[in-house]
Amino acid sequence: MKSNKASRLFSEYGQIAIGIILASIGLKAFLLPNGFLDGGVTGIALLVNRLVNINISILLIIFSTPFLILGFYTVSKRIVIKSIISILGLALFIHFENFEIITEDKLLISIFGGLFLGAGIGIAIRNGSVLDGSEILGVYLNDKFGFSIGQIILLFNIILFSITAYVISVEVALYSILTYIVTAKVTDLTIEGFEDFIGVTIVSKQYIEIKLAIMEELGAGLTTYKGSKGFGSQGTQEDFDIIHTIINRIDIKKMHRIINKIDEDAFIVEFDVNNVKGGVLRHYLDKKKNKQLRML
Repeated sequence: MKSNKASRLFSEYGQIAIGIILASIGLKAFLLPNGFLDGGVTGIALLVNRLVNINISILLIIFSTPFLILGFYTVSKRIVIKSIISILGLALFIHFENFEIITEDKLLISIFGGLFLGAGIGIAIRNGSVLDGSEILGVYLNDKFGFSIGQIILLFNIILFSITAYVISVEVALYSILTYIVTAKVTDLTIEGFEDFIGVTIVSKQYIEIKLAIMEELGAGLTTYKGSKGFGSQGTQEDFDIIHTIINRIDIKKMHRIINKIDEDAFIVEFDVNNVKGGVLRHYLDKKKNKQLRML
């Protein structure tokens, strides 16, 4: 047990270190030398660095401290401790590393600066840490007033980029918004993965055959629940199982073929899945050994 815990901690902190390196590359090789900003606490530190010549590493620590204190009362202490280590690591890495300017193309700077920064932030979050304290502010205000975290962070950055446009220039603000969009998207992809899931509800009298085919041919987990259906003017009812499953969007055509082969008249409802908590979304079976290889 202790060995597994030590191994897990080593893996988590190792991945956080990789996230710090990627984020610092985005900052030092792309954004900082060219005066571009990102959103959140990092963006505030970059903006102040443009106005007053204070080391960006010191600014990151200063501006992150209030959010970490706030996080002490709103999220777990374990996350706060990891975040303190991560932010200190990022500040030190930025301070001591030196990268040559890779490109002077503003569009490439925005895209690749955001890509590296977003990947770094995403990896850190996946391992229970944050490199930017604005997420902690979002959690606190969401708990206190019920605002969504996304709305809070968006408002936070609108104010930041408006100040940037007024104090520096509209062009820098626009490129910084592009950097923020790329960073946010890459962060989401890093946290959630590239798989896009879709929910499917299937109503068919051949529910047993369809259920087995989905599990065996598609390798997808599913849930069934009891339903009844009325037929004709007499309202005759028939009991059957309703099938509910969540699959990767790229598998939806294959699922249609599987269902049509069994019942062309099956009633199918599809819907986007924004968030799922708990359970097994999908598993891949080794048909020879009949054991689970991967769980999502």
